[in-house]
Order: sequence, then structure tokens, then C-alpha cells
Amino acid sequence: MDEFKRRLVTLHHCKGISWKTIYQLLKLDPQLNTLFEDKIIPPTQAPIKEKLLEDLHSSSIQEQIHHYHLNNIHMITFFDDEYPQALKETYEPPWVLYGKGKIELLQREVKLAVVGSRQATDYGKNAIDTIFPKLIEKNVLFVSGLATGIDTIAHQKAIDLGGETIAVIAGGFYHIYPKTNKDLALHMMRHQLVISEYPPNTTPSRWQFPMRNRIISGMSRGTFIVEAKQKSGSLITANYAVHEGREVFALPGSIFSENSIGTNELIQQGSKLVFKAEDIIEELFYSC
Repeated sequence: MDEFKRRLVTLHHCKGISWKTIYQLLKLDPQLNTLFEDKIIPPTQAPIKEKLLEDLHSSSIQEQIHHYHLNNIHMITFFDDEYPQALKETYEPPWVLYGKGKIELLQREVKLAVVGSRQATDYGKNAIDTIFPKLIEKNVLFVSGLATGIDTIAHQKAIDLGGETIAVIAGGFYHIYPKTNKDLALHMMRHQLVISEYPPNTTPSRWQFPMRNRIISGMSRGTFIVEAKQKSGSLITANYAVHEGREVFALPGSIFSENSIGTNELIQQGSKLVFKAEDIIEELFYSC
């Protein structure tokens, strides 16, 4: 690891450091050469200056980083070649991504985010069973959030069909949530890819889940909402996709199904209705 990368990752571990604080520090010193000196801290950050300098000079962060190498945890900064180009083009992209598994999957060009209700129905599962095979034939990679329900079904179906998938998690690798998906996560860390914008020892907090949705949609060419209630985290992902100019696909459902209210409203607002895999393929491959 070169010194600039080590300095940026170290800074990323410091408590109370926001995206904007790192941005300010990089503007003042693009190589972070004076990171460990008092003078680099902007006046606006004076309240956190003492704690920041304490963390920067702490040996515990360096010990953590050393253990990442031993545990095959990759640290990909915004400035590394491995960082997904599509994610770089989004609003406030993560400065550091932590990844475990096949890092080369980040460079796959055609990624499709697939998200949906945590209370998935047979209808949603059957739709994935029907639509995924032809997408995998086209070498589409699936990105989801390792949540229960549709996310889990999407990851597992991709694996079962010999496809490839990336899980974006809230919190860090040492605190997989939900615990019921720990085995799936461990399998993906060996054979697929799991990533997070949080250091591995970070305990997931409620606010991190909607934040990780921006990564799911941001690194993907399009987002497919399979099932969603009227107020659903999946709609947050769709909203991120819209604001980043990405395609949004929605599975239509019964007007009597609570799980289809969100997707039907997305279609009403202009998202593409999906009957079959070709409805997604023609947008991902032939509208570029």
C-alpha cells in the first residue's frame, strides 16, 4: 500500500470524520502529506481537531489495517483503478470501499441493481426465477444489499445459476446484518464479492441502510425494483438511480397487493414496466 493510500484509509477510520471533512483536507493537501500535523485541520473543523489528531497518532488504526491484509480485506480508494467508474460519477461517492472476495467484479461493465421487499412473496421469487436466466446469459452482474427477502433471493439465484453478484452492506464485515444471512455473506466473500464503505469493525446503524442504497444504484447501470410497499427502502434506491440518470425498472403487480403498491407507482411515474428479461436487456445494452 502506498503512503497516500495509507494516509487516506487512516483518515477514513478517524471518529467523527465526514465526507466533507475529507474533501476539505484533500483540497488543502491533495497528497495528505501534512495529515499528521496541526496545520492541515481547517478552521471549521476545530471542534474535532484534538480527537482527529489523537486518532491519527493512535497505533490501533494501523493494527486494524494490518489485520485487513491478513484477512484478505481489500481497501479500494476513490483514486484507485479498481474503483467502479460509475460510482465515481455519483454525488458524494465513498472515499474508501472495503471489499472481500473477487474485487475484479467491480470492473464489470453491466451491473443491475436488484432490490425489493423484505417480505418477499412467491410472486416476486417466481419473477426472479423467470427473468434472471436470460440476464445471466448476457453476463449481467447483480448488485443488491444482502437484506432478507428480495435481496437474498436475488443473490442466491445468481449464485445458483452460475452468475455473479455483489452485496453492498451497511456496517462492516465483522458485524454482518441480518445474522441469518451470515452464511450467505461468507460464501460471497469467498466466491463473489461483498463491499462496504465502512471499516470492518463498524456496527451497522439504522441511518447506514439508506446510505448504502446510493452505492447499490450508483455502481449499477440500472435498478430493478421487484416488490416494494408504498414506503419502502427500495424506493430510496430507485430515487437515487433517477437522480443519477440511471435506468429504473419495476415489476408490475396486483392492485390488491401491498407489496406491489410501490412498484406500480414507479411505473405510473415513468419507470419501465418489466414483463420479461428482454425489457431490461434492451435498455442495458442497446440504449447506451
